[in-house]
Amino acid sequence: QVQLDESGGGLVHSGESTRLSCAASGHNFYVLAWWRQAPGKERELVAAAAYKESLRYYADSVKGRFTIARDKGKNTVGLQMNGLKPEETAVYYCAAGTTWVTGGAWDPKDFDLWGQGTLVTVSS
Repeated sequence: QVQLDESGGGLVHSGESTRLSCAASGHNFYVLAWWRQAPGKERELVAAAAYKESLRYYADSVKGRFTIARDKGKNTVGLQMNGLKPEETAVYYCAAGTTWVTGGAWDPKDFDLWGQGTLVTVSS
């Protein structure tokens, strides 16, 4: 069975750090990524990692604070989030796809499989 299993998240205070993990089973996807959706907002791509180690994407809002790390041997992807802000409270989703999108024009439709989501709440 092909699926993504997320872990991590929860409640953190502003400025603190937390880490999310996602394990992909049943298929080795070329792209693993983290999206987030805040209440009343559209889903946005936070970070993406291709199987090719030189391909990484970060949303401008998280550059320098978040790090995506892919363990090819274990088929997992992690997201280390530092310096979290209250406005980053959202449900974070792991997603898997087969194609790397150039130019940063990512769309949820570029991903074939989604995790169930994990809530990250950042208190002020």
